[in-house]
Amino acid sequence: MCDLLNIQYPILQGAMAWIAGGKLAAAVSKAGGLGVIGTGNADADWLKQEIDIARQITDRVFAVNLMLASPHVQEIVELIVAEKIPVVTTGGGNPGIFMEKLKSENIKVLPVVASLALARRLARLGADAIIVEGMESGGHVGEMSTMCLVPMVADAINIPVIAAGGIADGRGFMAALALGAEGVQVGTRFVCAQECNVHPAYQEKIIKARDRATVVCGNSTGHPVRAIHNKFTRQYLLAETQGLSLEELEQMGRGKYPAAAVEGDVEYGSVLAGQIAGLVVRVEKAEQIVLDIIEGATRIEEKWRDFECRP
Repeated sequence: MCDLLNIQYPILQGAMAWIAGGKLAAAVSKAGGLGVIGTGNADADWLKQEIDIARQITDRVFAVNLMLASPHVQEIVELIVAEKIPVVTTGGGNPGIFMEKLKSENIKVLPVVASLALARRLARLGADAIIVEGMESGGHVGEMSTMCLVPMVADAINIPVIAAGGIADGRGFMAALALGAEGVQVGTRFVCAQECNVHPAYQEKIIKARDRATVVCGNSTGHPVRAIHNKFTRQYLLAETQGLSLEELEQMGRGKYPAAAVEGDVEYGSVLAGQIAGLVVRVEKAEQIVLDIIEGATRIEEKWRDFECRP
């Protein structure tokens, strides 16, 4: 992964819409990982500003996430090409229609998948690596866990696998490698980076979370989302049991994520976070997060070497 992406450590920062801007992406890349600007539904003007911010901070490689369901996806692709962004991660669908254009510009394409079938399909279409995301992650989730899905995909395709979902420290990093991955993507912990453009109340909500703090909403819509349990999720889950229509549920959830992430309404907004929220204990610099993961992994490797030497 390091050779493929021209980075020091095989650690990718998750592309959190609204809050993973150029400042966070640059800080992660400067620390040796791969920072990612999360575009969400933003337009090309917003992305250009964030790219400029990142390039003012670092000359290292960073990526842009292409949200395929965005109404601005076409103009975002054009800007990515024009700005010569070297790496793209994708989410929210199948990037097949853009694969040829991106690959022709020598851009590395790393799709996020939540199933074995989609991983196989995108590998055949020319993806450079696959980000395999288990249902432990925050935001939109699939049905398979990281523990089960990563080795299945690693056994089935011949390109690198990056594990995502439930990874926050050196233990998760080493576990992912043991499962067959060649790198990891970390999201929730980077929400609590100092450089993350998120409301402090959102970070505090994650830090105070415990093991059962998150809940999955939206199963009835076919687009389940993991968030920290609060007054909004209680209302939403009740509405699902009462049989509200898809349109009514969509209206109920509209704008709730930025309400929490940008405005700080962590009770009636949607606080997207993974199950590892219970392991996040402080707000710290992105560089420290990267180094902590690597140092933690090194300590585990040293323990394993000691174990092997025992008679």
